Amino acid sequence: MKGIFFTMFVAFFAFSLVACVSTKAVRLGEASVRPTIPWKQVKVFRSADQVLSKYEEIALLVGTGDSLWTSEKGMWNSMRRKAAAMGANAIILDATSEPSAGTKLLGAVFLGIGGDRKGKAIAIYIHPEEK
Repeated sequence: MKGIFFTMFVAFFAFSLVACVSTKAVRLGEASVRPTIPWKQVKVFRSADQVLSKYEEIALLVGTGDSLWTSEKGMWNSMRRKAAAMGANAIILDATSEPSAGTKLLGAVFLGIGGDRKGKAIAIYIHPEEK
């Protein structure tokens, strides 16, 4: 009986590690340090052209997660969390790369993983509009 619980615990732990998206950030030069905000308040823009107000670039973000267990939405939310922790109130998405179909298939069959999905973004702080 103990063996079954131990096996289930190890499987759950392994799954939780694989399913996570990790996001790393590199603060840019003279970017201002701002207080943390709730991550759900961080806006997502597909390009810099969509940002209609003056903004400051805070950090470069790189998110990585297993493609079988994470979605693009999960990756973007991980980036939003990291940006919020750095005081940014928006991110501008950059490239997202997916592993090849062959990598996904071989990884899924032999290892139970699908290769890394990677995404990049820039964390920004949009200045309030002056009245």
